[in-house]
Amino acid sequence: MKMPESFRIITLGCKVNQYESAFLDDELKNAGLHPAVKGQRADVTIVNTCVVTQNAAHQSRQAVRKAIRENPEGITAAVGCYPQVFPDEIQQITGVRLIAGNVNKNLIPQMLLNAFNSKEVLTFINKFETGMSFESMPVGYFPGRTRAYLKVQDGCQSFCSYCIVPYTRGPYRSLPMKNVLSTLEAFVTEGYRETVLTGINLGKYGIDLEEKTDLKNLLRSIGDKGLPLRIRLSSIEPVEIDNDLIELVSREKWICRHFHIPLQSGDDSILKKMNRKYTSLDFAKLVETIHEMIPEAATGIDLMSGFPGEGRKEHENTLSLIRELPVSYLHVFPFSPRPGTRAFGLEDQVAPVLAKKRAAELREEGQEKRFEFYRRSIGKEYQVLAEGWHSEEKMLIKGMTDNYIPVAFESSRDLKGLAVPVRMDKIENSMVYGTLLRD
Repeated sequence: MKMPESFRIITLGCKVNQYESAFLDDELKNAGLHPAVKGQRADVTIVNTCVVTQNAAHQSRQAVRKAIRENPEGITAAVGCYPQVFPDEIQQITGVRLIAGNVNKNLIPQMLLNAFNSKEVLTFINKFETGMSFESMPVGYFPGRTRAYLKVQDGCQSFCSYCIVPYTRGPYRSLPMKNVLSTLEAFVTEGYRETVLTGINLGKYGIDLEEKTDLKNLLRSIGDKGLPLRIRLSSIEPVEIDNDLIELVSREKWICRHFHIPLQSGDDSILKKMNRKYTSLDFAKLVETIHEMIPEAATGIDLMSGFPGEGRKEHENTLSLIRELPVSYLHVFPFSPRPGTRAFGLEDQVAPVLAKKRAAELREEGQEKRFEFYRRSIGKEYQVLAEGWHSEEKMLIKGMTDNYIPVAFESSRDLKGLAVPVRMDKIENSMVYGTLLRD
């Protein structure tokens, strides 16, 4: 069997995709392949796709076509969410040699070796099944990153009317707690001082395990280990954040004071059409509770503009809610109709140009919120995880606080991967600058 020698992985989309790409990277290196250097053609190119929006799907197709053009003699694989739900669209791209979805994604390295020795287009699209187990994808190293990622949960069964994700990711599956703990211990051994727990619906962690547990119990078990590691939580649904979880984050210094919570709309009629399980008042109370219990917590919010039926009044309701709340930053996306979702055929579609205009208004508000949050940090001391040089010429290190504030500070040496105390001094050109207090 002929073996490829080099590979390249192109990742689009969420942190779960980033984690799975890191697994593929590990596996291909273990099989004897090496990453292709910049400008070098790769024997194997993997495009780990995203299809959550039309733009993400477009970018995925572009990335696949570009890989084929740049590596005409090599193998190009389109894997992940896009082929899981729209395999026919990927099959129309001439030159793709491997098409694989999210079921048995851990077998993709072996699929690639098979594709390398076949002239046929190989397609592996399997259906999700009720009761299926979590696919193990252990990762030991994240090239170029100072923080590790750990996928502890997969799948979504919320079926929001705009969202294709339940079809791309299937039912709830969780990584058993013992595997989570052993992986975190391994990350510490590798020198990581922060791990981001990720999942498609992180707040549903443990719901499918034989020994029923939840995210709070997982965090308590991590705390019992006493690892020299801080834990950051990725996005959590608002209905899955209760006072006990907030209190746990406020009490335990090793849990980052950072919540990322999807809101989507600040108008109740739109939330109902979206099949979201809360009201704008519920959301406001949650954010205010977080702020009361953890005043310095970063609270990021996902918002969608231009959902069908959204008029100026509904948009203004969203703007008004955001202005009133102590949020730290916004992630804003124009509505993107996805075939196969209930919102695809809804009446009163908003013109894309108007949805983009409203998105721009929300982003402008988000910038104000971000700078307001940064300003509140000035004069205070934080533990900062150093990420490497911001400017080696100026001897400036960049890093991140536990509450998600990027900061640059002077240092006589590269502190990458170390947690160091930094006082926040000033804001210049959208950047916070601080002073290293102790090396």
